[in-house]
Amino acid sequence: MSEDRSSSQPRSWLERITDVFSDDPRNRQDIKNIVREAAERSIVDSETLNILEGALQVSEMQVRDIMIPRSQMISINVSESIKNFLPSIIESAHSRFPVMGEGQDEVVGILLAKDLLPLVLKNNCEDFRLKDVLRPTTFVPESKRLNVLLREFRATRNHMAIVVDEFGGVAGLVTIEDVLEQIVGDIEDEHDFDEEDSLIKEVEPGITVVKALTPLSDFNEHFKTRFPDEDFDTIGGIVAHHFGRVPECNETIRIDAWMFRVINGTSRQINLLEVTPAGDE
Repeated sequence: MSEDRSSSQPRSWLERITDVFSDDPRNRQDIKNIVREAAERSIVDSETLNILEGALQVSEMQVRDIMIPRSQMISINVSESIKNFLPSIIESAHSRFPVMGEGQDEVVGILLAKDLLPLVLKNNCEDFRLKDVLRPTTFVPESKRLNVLLREFRATRNHMAIVVDEFGGVAGLVTIEDVLEQIVGDIEDEHDFDEEDSLIKEVEPGITVVKALTPLSDFNEHFKTRFPDEDFDTIGGIVAHHFGRVPECNETIRIDAWMFRVINGTSRQINLLEVTPAGDE
């Protein structure tokens, strides 16, 4: 009579993980433990472990956990001329931009930067109408699960969605890259800030790029300045105050011993500033 090996010997990690993904799976923590055990035995490397854990984590996260808040969105107003919004597109180096209507929460479409290329070839922007090249907008609630969103992105071939809150207002945006980064880690390019320098980054000696949302306390500490923070919370607020309006891209202003140049922004807000010493006049 043959011996029942299943009752006399411990089951292998492969047998256990097969059971996990069978018709009767256990909880996610069990899956994580098995994957980590496989990594400890060098069956999978650390990078594979991180991807597997990231994939499991995505199913537990919601859109609100990773979305870009509305205050940080780089958007275009439908009434703007191409001359006004083109610098923002070039500076940001993004490929997709929400286009806002006249209403506070009205998103009329998505502009793909590549749809502007024919204008370059024709060298004629006089007949350009932004509405003619807009793509449809996808809206998702803040509470949508990331794994569901990723599946919808793949099915519809969309790469960006506008996030709405429970009242239907625009809360932010989310891209397929944002979701994938939760699985494989940061997908960096030459325009990304390092995590530790997410607000202030010296790009060349004497030339620093600063996000407009940088708190004044952080800006003062980095540049050894003493801008008052009683009335303004961010360096962008100080710059807009000195202009007396929302400045356009490439506009410059001197504040104390520093020159500020707007290198990214919209008709409603400043996004990025280039800061350099003003020098002696």
